Amino acid sequence: MTDTPRTRMTGMLKAPRSRGMISGLLLVLLGLWGGLIPFIGPYFDFGFGSSSAWVYNTDRLVLSILPAVAVILGGLVLLVSAIRPVALVGSWLAILGGLWFVVGTTIAPLWNTSLGAPMGGQTRRIAEQLSFFQGLGAITIFLASMALGRFLVVGVREARRAGLARAERDRAAATAGAGTAGAAGTAPAGRERADGRERTDGRERADRGSTAAPEWEHQGEVRQDGRRHSAAAGQTWRVNPPRR
Repeated sequence: MTDTPRTRMTGMLKAPRSRGMISGLLLVLLGLWGGLIPFIGPYFDFGFGSSSAWVYNTDRLVLSILPAVAVILGGLVLLVSAIRPVALVGSWLAILGGLWFVVGTTIAPLWNTSLGAPMGGQTRRIAEQLSFFQGLGAITIFLASMALGRFLVVGVREARRAGLARAERDRAAATAGAGTAGAAGTAPAGRERADGRERTDGRERADRGSTAAPEWEHQGEVRQDGRRHSAAAGQTWRVNPPRR
């Protein structure tokens, strides 16, 4: 396995699951707050328009529920995701939800949409405006932007971990290739040895079954000639043929 840009990019797409866990958890809590506070705030005389709790209307859907759902989904993605592109999508989703919390009350009057006047005195009205919309949206954008930046940056540990994993894959591939080559080289050698053994056995069987004169007949011819020459001594010996 070669170290190609595609394999390097694949190793960099993963990130530790704990990288977005805290930001995701906080974003989920903020989203729950933004979606539920319009319905439970009237219990404490804290809210906009009606003093009755759990009153649903289109204005609350557009200004509170939909951005809260976006923030909750983005937080859940950051909470469980270990893949950078998916985590980036979750971060942007939470950022868009927080942005709508900030600018929603400014744009909504153009659509004849409004939650009504805030309850209580001046201090309470400021607290209601910040905790329902602008302040909630600003904190949401801050946390989601932090998570976005953390997933955009590749840390030294992650790069080292990706390099080690890539080296392990290369080593495993090289070991597997060497084992395959060794098995392929052993089979022909075994066949050659078997073929040589078969040829040797065949030659021995052919020698046994041939019609050539045996060795003692050749020795008899030498005896009948009556002479045997010794190459080492250079002498001639008289050989008496056996009597029959």
